[in-house]
Amino acid sequence: MKKILATPTAHARLSDLVVKPFAVGELVDVLCDHNEEGERVRGWMQGVVVQADHKLVAVQFTQDVYLTDGWMVPDRILFCQQGADNIRASTRRRVRRVRARRR
Repeated sequence: MKKILATPTAHARLSDLVVKPFAVGELVDVLCDHNEEGERVRGWMQGVVVQADHKLVAVQFTQDVYLTDGWMVPDRILFCQQGADNIRASTRRRVRRVRARRR
C-alpha cells in the first residue's frame, strides 16, 4: 500500500496567500470628505467594515460621506482597497449612547 503525501500545488492562487487585514465588524478610520460642525472637510472618520475580501473593504458610516467629485453617497458606504493609505485600524472605541429605560 502506497502512502500519498499532500503537497502544495504550484498553482496556488495568490488570493489564498494574502492576509486580510480588515474583517467584517472591525472599526476603522477612513480618510474621506464628510461634514464636521456644518462644514465639509476632508479628514479621518470612523466607520464599521460591513464587507471585506482580498481586494476591497466596504465601510459604513453613521454620517453623510462624499465622493471626491462632490457627490454624497446615499447609503453611507465607501469602498477602499485592502492596504490602501486612506484606511487604517481605528484607535478609538465607539461611543455608544445609552437609552433611558421605560418604566
